[in-house]
Amino acid sequence: MSDIFREVDDDIRQEKYRRLWSRFGPLVIGVAVLIVAVTGGYRGWLYWQEQQSQGAGDKFFEAVALSEAGDYQQAAEIYGELETAIGGYPAIAKLRLATDLANEGKASEALSRFDALAQDSSLPTALRDVAALRAGYIAVDSEDYAAVADRVEKLTGETNPFRAAARELLALSAWKTGNAEEAQRWVTSLEEDEQTPGDVRRRVGLLADVIRGEKGGAPEGSEGSNQ
Repeated sequence: MSDIFREVDDDIRQEKYRRLWSRFGPLVIGVAVLIVAVTGGYRGWLYWQEQQSQGAGDKFFEAVALSEAGDYQQAAEIYGELETAIGGYPAIAKLRLATDLANEGKASEALSRFDALAQDSSLPTALRDVAALRAGYIAVDSEDYAAVADRVEKLTGETNPFRAAARELLALSAWKTGNAEEAQRWVTSLEEDEQTPGDVRRRVGLLADVIRGEKGGAPEGSEGSNQ
């Protein structure tokens, strides 16, 4: 008798499975096909992105080689082609283009481009900071201290990786515009910062000696009197 009951149970179970498959089978197949299609599409998209990124990288380094060879016009054309590239290439191409303008002696145009990049909120903070610093280096030769400070003083915080360069730039700008006290303030901040690079420390040491000389003080390490 137990075998009969087992066969009846098996028949009922199989009938339930057939009904379930009849009802949900097409949906299961559809979901499976969709998963395969999405997976294939995603992998295809990743491959396309990789190819696009590699192509953009090749173009960028081609343009850099042209820039270093002094062919700024041809380099600028290639940088322009990268404006629609994926990833960070559009931003670094614009930064490099502004650098080329500065190297060509087109300071005013380069300054405008660096300023625009520094204020572009769509760019990563690090790139904006680099642009601001480059703008400051150009502005120090043609604009007053306030204009330089407006660009780079935000980079002088204790944790900012560009603080040494920004502080040195502000010290130089203050000294050039006759504000010895402000220049000394930035020199002191550099001397007291243990993370100030050695080359920067040497340069501001020379500036500090010049400032003390203008104030009538003797440079550090000099003899108090001649014998």
